[in-house]
Order: sequence, then C-alpha cells, then structure tokens
Amino acid sequence: MPFRKLWMTGLSVSLAILTAQAKTPKFTPPVPLTPEQTALIQKAIAQEKVTVKAIESHTPVVQTYIQNMRPDPKLYSVPESDQYMLGRVDFGKTFSNKGYEEKSASHGFFKGSFKYVSGLTKSFNLSYSPTGFMDMMFLDPVSFDMQHYDFVYVRREFLGSIRTLVFDVRPKPKTGAGRFFGRIWIEDQDGNIVRFNGTYSSNPNDDVTRYYHFDSWRLNVQPDIWLPAAIYVEESKGGTGKKNGGFRAQSHFWGYSLKLPTRESDAESMTIENAQDQSENSQDVSPLAARREWVSQAESNVLDRLVQAGLLAPPSDFDKVLEQVTNNIIIGNKLNLPGDIHCRVMMTTPLESLAIGNTILLSKGLVDVLPQEEDLAAVLSFQLAHIVLGHHIDTRYAFNDRLLFPDEATLERIEMNHTPADNEAAAKRGMDLFNGSIYHDKNATVSLFYQQLAVRAKSLPALVTPRLGDSLLKADGTPWMAGFLNHGPKLNIEDVAQDRAALPIGSHLRIDPWNDRVYALNLRADQILNPGDKMPLELSPVYFRLQRYQAPAAAASAVPANAPQTGQAQPPAADNNAPAPDNNNAQPQAQPQQNPQ
Repeated sequence: MPFRKLWMTGLSVSLAILTAQAKTPKFTPPVPLTPEQTALIQKAIAQEKVTVKAIESHTPVVQTYIQNMRPDPKLYSVPESDQYMLGRVDFGKTFSNKGYEEKSASHGFFKGSFKYVSGLTKSFNLSYSPTGFMDMMFLDPVSFDMQHYDFVYVRREFLGSIRTLVFDVRPKPKTGAGRFFGRIWIEDQDGNIVRFNGTYSSNPNDDVTRYYHFDSWRLNVQPDIWLPAAIYVEESKGGTGKKNGGFRAQSHFWGYSLKLPTRESDAESMTIENAQDQSENSQDVSPLAARREWVSQAESNVLDRLVQAGLLAPPSDFDKVLEQVTNNIIIGNKLNLPGDIHCRVMMTTPLESLAIGNTILLSKGLVDVLPQEEDLAAVLSFQLAHIVLGHHIDTRYAFNDRLLFPDEATLERIEMNHTPADNEAAAKRGMDLFNGSIYHDKNATVSLFYQQLAVRAKSLPALVTPRLGDSLLKADGTPWMAGFLNHGPKLNIEDVAQDRAALPIGSHLRIDPWNDRVYALNLRADQILNPGDKMPLELSPVYFRLQRYQAPAAAASAVPANAPQTGQAQPPAADNNAPAPDNNNAQPQAQPQQNPQ
C-alpha cells in the first residue's frame, strides 16, 4: 500500500507538471514598444517606401561573386567552385508589377536587367522567386508595415559613427510566405534602415527551406539618401556545394549616378570628370610621334568609355600609389620612356590586368588579394613590359564611332587582351624589369603569391578568368610569371608562421557606390591564429563602418597622410596606401572619410 500511495503521488505531480507546461506559451510574448520606439518604427516604415522609390530610379552596376564551399579537415572549409556575374540593372523595370516583359539582349559578361537577374535566380537555385537574389535589397517592398510584422526592441548599437536602434522583425501569423524574418538597424536621426540581416519566411508545406540567409547593407551616398551597397549571403549546410559545404556570396552595387544608354546613339557624348589632356604643344610632329599620338587618342577614347560604362574608376589618389610603384621599376631599370606611365583601377573582382596605351589597369579584385608591395610590383612589371615591347592598344579605337554602343556590350565590343605570344614575351621582359628594380630581393614573397594562385585556380575559374584584359595564368594553369616559382620557399598554408601568400577578397580597396571612386581601407594587420584565418582568395562577410554623407571637399580635407615606404621618392601626402606588408608591424592605411568600410 505505501508503494501504491507513492506511485499515485508521483503520477499526480507529473500530471501537474504536464498541465503547467501545456499552459506555458510556445513563444514569450514580445515586450510592448515604448511610444518613442513605435514612432521610430513608423518613421522607418515611411522612409522605406522612399528608399524603394529611390532604388527604382537608378540603374547601378551590380556584381555578384559566389564561392561554393566544401569542408576541409585542416582549413575548416575551402572553395571548390565559383560563379561570377556582372550587370547593369534597371530596377524601375525589374521590380515592376509586370515582371520581366522587357528583355535586353545579353552581350558577353556585361548583361542587361533581365539576363542578370535571371542568371542570379538560376545560380542561387531560386526558382520560387521572380526576382531571385535581388529581393535581398529589400525587406518587403510592398507590405512592410505594422499590420504585417511584429517588432521587438533589442538594443542600441553604433555602426561606425551611426547610432542605431536594433529591432527583431517577425511576420505576423497567416500573412503568407516570403516575408522578412530577422533583424533591422534603424539610424535614429531620420529613421532610415541601414542594415537588415535574416531571411524570408517559407511556406510551411515546403519540404525544404526556399530562402537563404543574408546580410544587407546600405550607405548614405547623398544627403538624405541611403542606397544598397553590398549584400553578403552564407549557407553552411544544404547550399550548392558538395557534402553540405554550403556557399558564400557577395553582391556589390555602384554607378548609381550613371545614366543608362538605351540606343547606340546615346553614347555619342562622353564627358568624363577629371579627364586630362595628354597632348603636347610642340610645333611639329615626327612620324613616330604621330603614331604615338594616334595610340594615345585611342587610349583616351577607351578609358573614357570604360568610365562611362561603370567598369573603370575615375582618377583617384590611389592611382598615384600604383604609379609610384611603377616608377620605382622604371627608375631602377633606367628606362627612358617617351611619356609618363599612368595607372588606374577597374572596379571588378576577377583577377586581371591590362595595358591601354601608356595606362596600366588593375582590377580591384587583384589589388585586394596582393599581400605585399612587391607582389604589386610583379604584376605591374608584366604590363609595363607590354608597353616597353610596343604591344599597344588596337588603334581602331582612335575613331570614336567604334565606341558607340550600349554599356552592356562593353566587354564584348572592346578587346584588350594580348596574344599568348605577346604575354610570353612580356613575362620574360617583366622578370628582367622586376629583378632590375628595388624589389629584386623580394622574389621569395612573390613566389608564395603565384604558388597560392596556381593552387586555387582550378577551384576558382571564374575568379582567375579575365573579362577584359590579361589573365595572370596560362591556359594550363601555370603563371605567366613562372620565373618566380623557383625563388622562394614551398607554399605551406598550414604553417601559421609563413606569411599569407594571398589575401581574402576585399582586403585593400572600397568603392564609393555613388561616384565610383576607389579608396584604400584603413585596416590594422590581422593576427593569424590558425591556418583557416589565412583565407587566400576567399570571400568573407561584409562589414561597413557607417557614417553620414560628407561633401567631397570636406571629406578630402580630412584624409590623413600615410604614404607607403618604398625607398624612392614618395607620392603626395594625401595619397592612400598600396598593399602593405601583412605582419604585425604593418602601418595602418589611410582612410577616406566618406562612407568608409
């Protein structure tokens, strides 16, 4: 009998506990917002409608790069494949109620709105969504309001110099799939949503989640205007990579101030800011000088057209850093050139370089991944050799009418890459130029970069394939500048003490999404704790140090002086840094004051 009483007592207690658990709500009710928080949410809802209209009124360049990942026992995860897309998107048409009725033809890699967004949708396997990946620019362009969403205050947080209030956002029950579910950051001055992080709600009847997780950032590009600057997407499981490796992706936006030509005749007038007259005021011109002037005319036409298309950054202070390294090579080899060598930055990610007349172009992606100044010197030596050997631009572009085509046709209609024979000759001469310069004793460092590039090339074909100029690699995957490979230690990425052979993408430069200018990032040297921290040629999350718009004159006056130490005459004090040595003694780089990342 005592045992029966004990059993009955235990049963009663268990039933009481189960009853209490049944009455406990599944989710804790949200804490009601204060009147001030409610007012900020209402302001943000109204401001979001203004932002959507502002986005739809522009036709920016949009670049997306995806790396599919696989698990690695020593490096945690490594890229196994990649995809790259570049487009000019007219959001006024793309996000209209009529969908994709207006289609623009695909020209090479630079695609129009429909082709670009369709390519993104296919690449991300987003067949459920008519606009695919680009939805991640918006929380909910139609129904972002307090009737469709619940808001929970989290905390105050600074993003750079911008003070924000952070809220968790949940769609109300029975409001349908495709609603934003995540967290938003609202700046406390005008109620603009400057960052949102999360995903979209799926249909409960779906077997798998249809939406990926993303982190979307906006910048204050003009007074009272915040526009999308970058989106980072990451899935660690169930993504497109094999063995549940997932994927990482970055989308970047720029060229908001560009005009979209709709007909070939629209490109007739090309006025480029800061374009410089390179002509000389000599009385007479010799036949050789006339040919050089003809090449220079073609050079100017092509450079102006690339700026107009949103592919080439306007002249910037960082160009002087590249030119200083180039001049170190010229002076060291006592080259007597007929004119100055200029350098510019293309705004695209694929690793490539090219020489247009007397101007050397390096892609932003290439500058980003070079760890040391001597690595930069090696790449510049290759293109300087093309100039010295007379491998100049096709002079048909001296006739401006050959450049009258829509922007999306730019990469197809302008041919800038050299022949394999020319590249072979330039590689040989480039090695001589490098060895004759102040960088001659830095072969070992450059060797590590080219070894790392060769190792990752098979997994990252989209990254190493040029869209306009010359690849760093031959068709068989070996570097053109293969002479460096035998002048250094063997690459060992697992050795934490060995210098980083190549940096992650986005390590040196940023782009102002409104005026397309490039600036050097103000970064401290990273402390490498394990091999996975090295991240050679890999994507990483996006993080901006936000601040409010400053007029260009005010921003320029605030740029600190911090020029690189090269052992030769230095550029002006306002210049930003070239790729700096990646060690604990590296000096911080100069940071521009407008929209820093």
